Amino acid sequence: MIITQERTIADKVRQDFPILHQEVNGKPLLYLDNAATSQKPIAVIEALRRYYEQDNSNVHRGAHTLSAKATDAYEGARDKVAKFVNAASRQEIVFTRNATEAINLVAYSWGWSNLQPTDEIILSVMEHHSNIVPWQIIAQRTGAVIKYVGLTENEEFDLEQFKSLISAKTKLVSVVHVSNTLGCINPVEEIIAIAHQQGAKVLIDACQSIPHLPIDVQAMDCDWLVASGHKMCAPTGIGFLYGKQELLEAMPPFLGGGEMIAEVFLEYSTYGELPHKFEAGTPAIGEAIALGAAVDYLSGLGMENIHAYEEELTAYLFEQLGSIPEVRIYGPQPTTDGKGRAALAAFTVEGLDSTDVATMLDQEGVAIRSGHHCTGPLHRALEITGTARASLYFYNTKKEIDAFIVALKETIEFFSSVMD
Repeated sequence: MIITQERTIADKVRQDFPILHQEVNGKPLLYLDNAATSQKPIAVIEALRRYYEQDNSNVHRGAHTLSAKATDAYEGARDKVAKFVNAASRQEIVFTRNATEAINLVAYSWGWSNLQPTDEIILSVMEHHSNIVPWQIIAQRTGAVIKYVGLTENEEFDLEQFKSLISAKTKLVSVVHVSNTLGCINPVEEIIAIAHQQGAKVLIDACQSIPHLPIDVQAMDCDWLVASGHKMCAPTGIGFLYGKQELLEAMPPFLGGGEMIAEVFLEYSTYGELPHKFEAGTPAIGEAIALGAAVDYLSGLGMENIHAYEEELTAYLFEQLGSIPEVRIYGPQPTTDGKGRAALAAFTVEGLDSTDVATMLDQEGVAIRSGHHCTGPLHRALEITGTARASLYFYNTKKEIDAFIVALKETIEFFSSVMD
């Protein structure tokens, strides 16, 4: 059953998030910066604490009880993540510090080994810097050429341009699933199918989709997918790479050292099996265990329920922002029931700097993001220097949106009176 009533979701779970129940600048905290990082429920905080209080030990290498308990919990988290994204095997899940490291792993391991001069990489102008810079570095070192997909008139991924850019020269397509600025949900299944017809591999940046949408990597048929734990109720310092097993097996190690080896001799080394080949050194054990707890928490709520509720919030947010004449929202408009885009709105206020808007809102306890959101090329394409961004999660409420709108209108009125 899809839960759509606000009280059955947000009001039920808010007690699980201690950080939400505080004041900022003498006002109740209104946290609308979830695209940057999500807050953490008690279950996740306790999982991290429990590891350090009761089970703290290194994994895989010890024969004693604490090491066995830590290893079981760490590898158990891998199983949870694999199930969460419907990977075919637990060996297809590699723990990383974050999505940025996961993209760099693919770039330096697969990209550096497989890309040749004149090979082509296709990205889009809406990509996060972490899905641009690694490919720029690899392109410079290999002679590969990067091409960029632009935007439609509705400020969405231009699928027709993508079709015109891709060719037999294309070896990699790396695109975001949900834009952290435009909020558009890109047609990744179609993008992947088109790319595979040309023999290209596809990497999906799922940082803004995995916390909000059901994800099935087998149905999607992506070659790699990356995500950061801190955007999905887990701690910072933990993320993961999904990769098809045959691809990961063919890729050389990214980092060398302990844990990723089978045997080390003075003359050469042999490498461990998946996924350990890509997990050099002592990993973020507690953080990975807490990621598993976050997956349990989200799964308990149901990703379909989270998505359905956030569609309601999206529709309401856009309705309320749309009532302010000075506000211009970027990206496609949602349908009247909130479908078609993510629960975030990057916007500008006519005549005002986005940072000034965010600073004034902070005085009212409202936390939003301002700047270019690590999408500098996109903002240049839109011919703006920055945007303010309100981004929602399942613990946000319509009452919070109302309070945000009141504070935003008061901010606009304040600057208007000052400038007059």
